[in-house]
Amino acid sequence: MLPEWMKSALSPITVIVGHYGSGKTNFTMNLALDAARDGRSVTVIDMDIVNPYFRVSEQRTVLEAEGVELVAPVFSEAGTSLDVPSLTGRILPAIQDASDGQLVLIDVGGDDAGSVALGRYARAIEAKGYAMYYVANRYRNLVQDPADAIENLREIEEASRLKVTALVNNSHLKQATTAETIRKGVEYADELSRLMDLPVVCTTVPPNVDVPGIESQYLVQPYVKTPWE
Repeated sequence: MLPEWMKSALSPITVIVGHYGSGKTNFTMNLALDAARDGRSVTVIDMDIVNPYFRVSEQRTVLEAEGVELVAPVFSEAGTSLDVPSLTGRILPAIQDASDGQLVLIDVGGDDAGSVALGRYARAIEAKGYAMYYVANRYRNLVQDPADAIENLREIEEASRLKVTALVNNSHLKQATTAETIRKGVEYADELSRLMDLPVVCTTVPPNVDVPGIESQYLVQPYVKTPWE
């Protein structure tokens, strides 16, 4: 279930962005399933239109079992992971249907194409009102320096024509994650928050790690895994 503070932080349209491998898709999965289990109607839009791996469309069975509607790229809907950009006509109606009773989560690809694709719907998203979360992982290559993460965030904003409204601290080392791993991630997220003047909406914590004293902890299950996990 979603914590009460997370429920109030979500907008009817909530966009999830970040660098490659930051954990956007797994975070989106957790939000979608927890919101659905709370009784909310949820639609997930998979806007990772280039990378055929680790996209939310791969989790269709899990999502649909909990009543979550998935709007996937055209070729994914056809049962293939062909690396072909392919937006579907279902995206705009899903955005327009967002309301207090209908949560729409948009999982955006970590590449330029993903952010540009999002920009096609910027006016419709702004018209409805939105939250846009930048998922930050201190341990992800190329964004370990806060300055590099900020540069990546600005590139996403420019390409998407939307503004990030909050940060998600998703710093982890998969199975090697410890309480100290997460505490160092909090320091990193706090620095990003200070430099960007953006709030940190939550710190994700895996179910097997106990981190006392960390505010706004959000327990996340590992739905998205590498082939060898």
